[in-house]
Amino acid sequence: MIGAPDAGPGQILAAVLTPLTADLAADHGRLKLHCRWLLEHGCDGLTVLGTTGEANSFTVEERLDILEGIIEGGIPGGVLLAGTGCCAIPDTVRLTRRAVALNMAGVLLLPPFYYKGVSDDGLFKAFADVIEAVGEGRLRVYLYHFPQMSGVPLSRALIERLVNAYPDTIVGIKDSSGDLAHMTSLALSFPQLDVFSGADDLLLPLMRKGGAGCITGVTNVAAPLADAVRRRFRTADDAEAEQAQDALSRVRRTIAAYPLTAALKAVTAHNWGDDGWRRLRPPLMPLAAEAEAELIAQLQGSGVLSQRGPGAG
Repeated sequence: MIGAPDAGPGQILAAVLTPLTADLAADHGRLKLHCRWLLEHGCDGLTVLGTTGEANSFTVEERLDILEGIIEGGIPGGVLLAGTGCCAIPDTVRLTRRAVALNMAGVLLLPPFYYKGVSDDGLFKAFADVIEAVGEGRLRVYLYHFPQMSGVPLSRALIERLVNAYPDTIVGIKDSSGDLAHMTSLALSFPQLDVFSGADDLLLPLMRKGGAGCITGVTNVAAPLADAVRRRFRTADDAEAEQAQDALSRVRRTIAAYPLTAALKAVTAHNWGDDGWRRLRPPLMPLAAEAEAELIAQLQGSGVLSQRGPGAG
């Protein structure tokens, strides 16, 4: 369980954007403000250095600095999952050890993702080598299944083998496949795991099947909408829950029609009144001005646009 242990069913986590300075270094000031806003507006927890956070555009040293900075900025470790999966196992071990030392709630672990078509035996050994090398009983691992991006799916047999071998360590999975049947089958087959959807439009259907909630990029701008789905689910008001889910799903469809991280940074820049939020590391690029204006116009009345005030500088 991430965040408050008595929070009730359904958890909302943002896959947090990483703001950048003019020289494209991580901007700790903007990140701290954004994380605080998310926690104050419906998020139970935060995943940093995931796909939306441009993790694989940073060096290991930069990623360690981001993890250190977010804790130094006053964000409690108990609400944080750190994306620590790298192609090289020693890099994953180093990042994971630091996340544990910083008392983070857990790590979100991609498989080594450069080589494709690898065996379950190879993937099991990769995960096992990380867990054994970290050698820390406090380690909590959330597997990250995102085959469209990683090119390395996590099979049911592999998940079962890992859970059986490390029942106190493997505690959850983020399924970003977009396949609701797959997510619900995981939730039913592995009740000991917290199964999170990586897609906002599947939040309510997955919770109804016993899933834990969602970890999504769109939550960066739509945390209150996701929170509304979860609150209505908890009160068992199906009609209101469906309405809340429809509102969240419309926002996701609108934003997902554009390059996701660029679109989310554009909306965040609009909401903070802060042009610095538009920066991305190549090969990702900001939205063109025309596309951004179109996106903002489409989101009018959706509940995700605001002016939060000045950013971090």
